[in-house]
Amino acid sequence: MKTVRTISFLVFFSYIKCQTLQRSLLDAAMQHTNSQNYLEENLRAVTSIMVAQFLQKLTYEKVQTIVKELLDLAEKCKSLKPHESPSECCHQLMTTFLEHICNNQGLADRHVFSDCCNTNNSARHKCFLSYKKDVAGYSDIFQISNPEQICEMDKENPVPVKEKYIYETSRKHPFLYGPTILTMSACYETAVQSCCREENKTECFQIKLEPIRKYVREISLRHHHLCEIGIKFNHKVAKAVELVLLTKKQPRANFSEIAKLAMDIKNLHQICCEGNAVACVLGRSQLMNYTCSKQATLSSKITPCCELPEPFRGECIINSENDKPDLSSLPLSRFTEDQFVCKQFTDKQDDILQEFLYEYSRRHPELAVPVILRVDTVYQNLLGKCCKLENPLECYSHGEEMFQRVVRESHEHVKNQCDLHEKLGASNFHDRLIVLYTKKAPQLSAQELVIFTKNMAAAATKCCPLNDEQQFACMENSAKLILGALCRRHEAEPINAGVGHCCDDSYAFRKPCFDDLQVDATYISPHLSCDQVVNLNEDLCRAQEEELQTEKQKLLSNLVKQEPYAAEMQFQSVIVDFAHLVEMCCQAEKSEMCLQEEGSKLIKKCQSLLGG
Repeated sequence: MKTVRTISFLVFFSYIKCQTLQRSLLDAAMQHTNSQNYLEENLRAVTSIMVAQFLQKLTYEKVQTIVKELLDLAEKCKSLKPHESPSECCHQLMTTFLEHICNNQGLADRHVFSDCCNTNNSARHKCFLSYKKDVAGYSDIFQISNPEQICEMDKENPVPVKEKYIYETSRKHPFLYGPTILTMSACYETAVQSCCREENKTECFQIKLEPIRKYVREISLRHHHLCEIGIKFNHKVAKAVELVLLTKKQPRANFSEIAKLAMDIKNLHQICCEGNAVACVLGRSQLMNYTCSKQATLSSKITPCCELPEPFRGECIINSENDKPDLSSLPLSRFTEDQFVCKQFTDKQDDILQEFLYEYSRRHPELAVPVILRVDTVYQNLLGKCCKLENPLECYSHGEEMFQRVVRESHEHVKNQCDLHEKLGASNFHDRLIVLYTKKAPQLSAQELVIFTKNMAAAATKCCPLNDEQQFACMENSAKLILGALCRRHEAEPINAGVGHCCDDSYAFRKPCFDDLQVDATYISPHLSCDQVVNLNEDLCRAQEEELQTEKQKLLSNLVKQEPYAAEMQFQSVIVDFAHLVEMCCQAEKSEMCLQEEGSKLIKKCQSLLGG
């Protein structure tokens, strides 16, 4: 039995697509057994995830105090029957939790929740959710550079390192789903215990903990993005996303099975996004049990996953390899050649569009979700136009050409970006993105624009070296997360009408919309003199290379804000001179004097650019 499970675990770890994570996961999984009491044994941990994700600034001790008061109600949720929905339990537990916060005036005042407490239950819940923030700046007591401190905590502290990890991870990643936090906390605990026995703890921690941190960061972004889709767009868009993802993973399953599962997963995402970690864990457990009971018809790739104990089973299935489709069913051409298409479209529009999405997705697993949704949107618009005509078949028979054009145009734009990345190099490509997006969204601070475009540049560095097909999917998948973060920023504090249109109009065409966005002509920049734009503080000489790069790029962004229609070469000339000046003066004996004297020349050049 141990040999079989070891093989299963190894298959799971290959699904995670990070070999350095495999050993930590294997060690953790081997210590767990399939247990009917798993949820009961982890009820306190799951409840603490919920509390810490809502009350991110609360101390560990205060979180545990609230958890203790909620446990009795959470107990009632754990005994759900397989056919019962966790949403009823979710509603009661969440209502009690929010009432507790509002009745404790100290909590409400300290966390600025007073306005939420003055609303009714439904609005109150949404209000509390709006205060959740991804905060990368929280201090992390689990830094890899402090292995001795972590090992001392594990050995001496009465609070187990696993519980502290759950608390810290939950408050830093308030949209990360509870089941994932449980899985990675088990991996973290096992890795720490293993490394603390090693002589070279730092090296061990680097090997075992960094992949865990990386996986958590990446999956947290995906979870937050899925939550945004559910909140911003209607339920049809959310279900369409799930249907595509599920079909790509399990293309052998029939349409009705995929459609049912897609709806179940959409509903589960909604529960998880609403922040009830207890209901999220219960819901995923129910869903994965159902999936494993149907593995013969769903996918040949999840059998090893279904042999795993909780909580590893769910994470394994989600990260499992895509199965190969059986394409012996009716061809895709029936959606553009069948004379009865319009009758189906008129009678049951949702059904035919979902079936088209299913059939197209299983035939094109290489395409990213947004690209497939673009094709689906084109098909829906095509039928909406053609089915009003006297001869609709003649009209929609050109559908296949239109689908190919959508994919080709999306592909060509990615290829052009990667060609530019190769031509300019990573640093200059980043500068080009700063110029472009400062023009599109000049209302963002220079610091925000540098960070946002840095993520886009990093995606190009990661994706562009891949082969053509992988490059396309990688860039599209990265863009949806990066632009999703920008749209959440817009939601919190509106940027401009152009950004708002791209964020709100169409999820499928969000990237093409941003690609086509031009200079915001309505923006009037506050006038800044060159003395204000150019930072020549002596602190520059003590800055790290990355800080110098950021200062240079902030200067670039501020110049573009002042003169958005100036030639890019003019900006680059000032930037190059700035970098040269800093390098020269910081090596000089009297660096401050050098910065003042040479800086005056740069200021004059800047003034000629800005016309002042």
